[in-house]
Amino acid sequence: MTTLQQLLPGTAVAPRDSPLRRSRRVLRPARTPAAVIVAALLTAGFGLVAAEIVAGLWSRSLGVVPVDDAVALASATSWHELSPSALGVALAGAGLILLAVLPGRCRLVPVETTDPLIVIGVTRSGLRRTLLAVARQAEGVERVRVRLRRRRIEVTVMTGPESSGAMLRQVGTAVGDRLAGLGTLGTGEVVMRLRRKGL
Repeated sequence: MTTLQQLLPGTAVAPRDSPLRRSRRVLRPARTPAAVIVAALLTAGFGLVAAEIVAGLWSRSLGVVPVDDAVALASATSWHELSPSALGVALAGAGLILLAVLPGRCRLVPVETTDPLIVIGVTRSGLRRTLLAVARQAEGVERVRVRLRRRRIEVTVMTGPESSGAMLRQVGTAVGDRLAGLGTLGTGEVVMRLRRKGL
C-alpha cells in the first residue's frame, strides 16, 4: 500500500494480475547460470569484434579476430557448404540463447495468501505426500497413489473387493478439504479412481 492509499482510504488500486498468474510468474526459476554464460560469451565476442573494428578504423589491426579472413570466408561460403561442426556450434549457441531468455518451469504449487504482495509455494512432492497421508486415513483404504498433473490431481485408491463408492466419496471429500485448507491455486480438478483387489 502506498502513502497516498493510506491517506485516502477510497483510492484502492485494482490488481492487474490474478493471484495464480502473479504467483506463477514470481515462483518461476530464472535460469541464471545459462544467462550468465551467454552474457559473458556475447560480451567477450562482441567486445573483441568492436576492438578490432576500432583498430581497423585507425588502419591498424589487433590480430585477435581475423576480420579480413572472416569476411572473405563468409562471402565465399553458402549455406549449403557449411560444415556440420559449424552448424552444430550455431545451433548450440541458439539453444543457449533460448535457454537463457525463456524462464524455467515452476517447481512449486502456488498457495493463496491474503496479502497480494506475499507469494508462497509448496513443493509438488510435499503436496503429493500431504494428499497421500490424508487419503490413507480413510477406513478401508489399502494403498493410495497420487499424481499431480498439469491441470488436475489424480488420486487412485486401492481397496478390498467389499468396498463401495461411499468410501471413494469420503476420500475425495478429505482430499478436497485438505486442498481447500492449504489454499492451493491452479491445481484444477481432483479425479478419484477406485481399484478393488481381486477384481
